[in-house]
Amino acid sequence: MHAFDVLGDPVRRRILELLADGEQSAGEVNAVVQREFGISQPAVSQHLKVLREAGFTTMRPDGARRLYAVNADPLRDVDEWLERFRQFWTPPLEALATELARGKRERRLREQDEQDPDSQE
Repeated sequence: MHAFDVLGDPVRRRILELLADGEQSAGEVNAVVQREFGISQPAVSQHLKVLREAGFTTMRPDGARRLYAVNADPLRDVDEWLERFRQFWTPPLEALATELARGKRERRLREQDEQDPDSQE
């Protein structure tokens, strides 16, 4: 299965988001996903299986529990593929960062002027 086929499913993306915060048991993942998506435990297990078989997650047994974690390798492959497209959003994001910094600076100077009106004389 291609990485974008795996990531194209919102449930699997959400599972990866949960696991990005750290290793979690299948039960913990299941509880969140069932609540948010209204799907059954077997359906969540199937999504975990797809992620594991595609290499996006690892699973290790811990007694009766199965602990899942993100495996970053396939995400690096996706990142490498996206590299050729960054040109479409990087310059606008850099321009936005510049404008945000300019706005913060102007706000800070305006606040200083309001606090010390004699500084302009």
